[in-house]
Amino acid sequence: MPHTLYAAPLSLYSGKARAYLDWKGVDYREVLSTPDIYRDVIVPNVGRPVIPVVQTESGAILQDTTLIIDHFEKGEDGPGVYPETPRQRLAALLLECFGDEWLVIPAMHYRWNYNEEWVYGEFGKTALPDGTPEEQHAIGKERGATFKGFVPMLGINEVTIPAVEASYEALLADLNEHFTKYDFLFGSRPSIGDLGLIGPLYAHLYRDPASGEIMERLAPRVAEWVRRMIDVKAPQSGEFLPDDEVPETLMPVLARMMSEQVPYLEKVAAMFGEWLATNPDAEIPRAIGMADFTIEGVSGQRIAVPFSLWMLQRGLDYLNSLEGEDRATCEAMLRKAGGEALIDFKIPARLAFENHVLTVEQARSTDFKS
Repeated sequence: MPHTLYAAPLSLYSGKARAYLDWKGVDYREVLSTPDIYRDVIVPNVGRPVIPVVQTESGAILQDTTLIIDHFEKGEDGPGVYPETPRQRLAALLLECFGDEWLVIPAMHYRWNYNEEWVYGEFGKTALPDGTPEEQHAIGKERGATFKGFVPMLGINEVTIPAVEASYEALLADLNEHFTKYDFLFGSRPSIGDLGLIGPLYAHLYRDPASGEIMERLAPRVAEWVRRMIDVKAPQSGEFLPDDEVPETLMPVLARMMSEQVPYLEKVAAMFGEWLATNPDAEIPRAIGMADFTIEGVSGQRIAVPFSLWMLQRGLDYLNSLEGEDRATCEAMLRKAGGEALIDFKIPARLAFENHVLTVEQARSTDFKS
């Protein structure tokens, strides 16, 4: 039996996992995550209803796209999605975090404020594949209510929506300029950074019809990149740019991450430290309160998510593994993008994501630097 991907077309993170498996040339089959699959496979193995989930040919269960990707990067032959040179690798890891953990804001805004009625049908196709369109819409509306309820928790409201749209359109413009010159972020091969971006930019912002029309109209080169990512013509093909080049056209994208996401992550880290001090033995929750954020000069609050710190920790770990000229050139890149805060970014405790849950990996310390 090949590996099995339990997923759904409308799922943001399913799009990321599928794009990787296709590029890597993994032998897998995709199974729609119907209610029966959740009941019989996903919840008994993972403990909660979440996708994507991969069941390997040996029967092991993998959940979370980053862990899925890392499993096959180690186990499959051929080129990989992690650049081996310092600036490219650090930038790719940071952009994975940006896509996975921050671009969910425009993804959820455009889905639920531009595509709501359409997406109910999509939920219905997953929940009731053999139902009539009317039946699918009805059950889709019921199932989609939970996801719609996340919108205000992400800081999306009447005050912030104009800023969210301005930021997203500016990001599209920057990426459109970049993809005019390059097939992927760092050359002719997709990286872990491309995979971080493809989740929101495909499953919500390209595939949903109203937001897809916006992308095609404002950023046709981004739409072309999406199609390259999801319709892989030559698995394991392409090369990263020589001489550890991070194109100048990517600097505005990195700068956006530094100005929008990193200050929020600093607040989450501070809140997480306070939470750890008063909950030394508790399971880490999905959210630990509401944290301030600012987009395009407009402030709001969104849930403080410790998992985002684990994603950032990956890039910080790599940065802190570097020495000498490699470290210096990465620090210079961060400063150029306005990311000085990442050079000495402190996480209250080292995090691990194991057995499908976020945990503290070692003794908790407010002085720990990832």
